Amino acid sequence: MYQYILFDLDGTLTDPREGITKSVQYALAKMGIEEPDLSALEHFIGPPLYDEFRRCYDFDDVQAKQAVAAYRERFSVHGWKENILFDGVPAMLKTLRAAGKTLAIASSKPTLFVEKILELFEIASYFDVVSGATLDGSISTKAQVVEQALTLLSVKDRKSAVLVGDRMHDVEGARSCGIDCVGVTFGFGGLQELQQAGAKYIVQDFAELIQLLAG
Repeated sequence: MYQYILFDLDGTLTDPREGITKSVQYALAKMGIEEPDLSALEHFIGPPLYDEFRRCYDFDDVQAKQAVAAYRERFSVHGWKENILFDGVPAMLKTLRAAGKTLAIASSKPTLFVEKILELFEIASYFDVVSGATLDGSISTKAQVVEQALTLLSVKDRKSAVLVGDRMHDVEGARSCGIDCVGVTFGFGGLQELQQAGAKYIVQDFAELIQLLAG
């Protein structure tokens, strides 16, 4: 069905809720905004930070960049480790590799942090390519990291590749690159968001994902 399987990271393979929300909280405090409710910051999980700071707090370009820099102050030390690997991820990746699939990461998180997280959970060896954002912001959107992954994988036929993700940004990014998207409902977007975004397939757990992609 698909030879190349690209995975989003946050909300798809891991639960980064604590590290991301606490780092956003820290960044907002640096910008003079107090937000005691971490659950109110969960919308930052998935989309590029710069875009979300501008959208939600009406920051201009300079302010949004300052907020991202402040976020990374905390995330680079503590936040990337405040993370949980979803149950069943190693077994799922092992099964897909055994089925001959080529696996990659396509995350809006900077590559530096993606690689550290993959090593932390001892799953880096399953992926042929890790495509993340750049720290300078030149590559930041989901479409850009997906395109970068496809280039690194030398994918000729876009129909042979698919992105697995949990947010509408994953669906939209995949579509803009000419590939399908499988939405997972156990992340941070949920069924309705994935349906509205137009995910090609939607699964509820890794067992369904394996059944769909291992063939």
